[in-house]
Amino acid sequence: MITDASGSRGKNITGSLKERYSVLLGVSEKEIRDERLYKFIDNWMGSPHRLGGMEKGGVDCSGFAIRLEKEIYNRDLPRSARQMADQVKRLYEEDLKEGDLVFFDFAGSPFNHVGVYLLNNKFVHVSTSKGVIISNLKDSWYYKYFSRCGSVK
Repeated sequence: MITDASGSRGKNITGSLKERYSVLLGVSEKEIRDERLYKFIDNWMGSPHRLGGMEKGGVDCSGFAIRLEKEIYNRDLPRSARQMADQVKRLYEEDLKEGDLVFFDFAGSPFNHVGVYLLNNKFVHVSTSKGVIISNLKDSWYYKYFSRCGSVK
């Protein structure tokens, strides 16, 4: 089951994992390289937001990023998005690769939201209203708050 930011929560897309995510991300199947990443996302998709949470029953944005980075890439991250932003190797957005972090400044606070970049301007993150979803970085609402991106050192 795949959920995205357009409100298609619970939408079933048939086919293999690579096929389903290639459709959702708008890329060819051969661009989906790390199936472990997409299995992880698939397993967490729709998990609800809970401030301070790190479990499928409730997770916040930094908790989700910590779990994903550790379980998929064996990389340790600090607990807050702000601390994560200070520890990444900054990149230009055109240089982003799967697993890199994207940061946002919501409500005037710097680096208070984090997501994990996928492909084709899509990123996975935890929405306070929809839980774990995939969104488009170029969506006007997200892009106006987009503040930094980088790879984990």
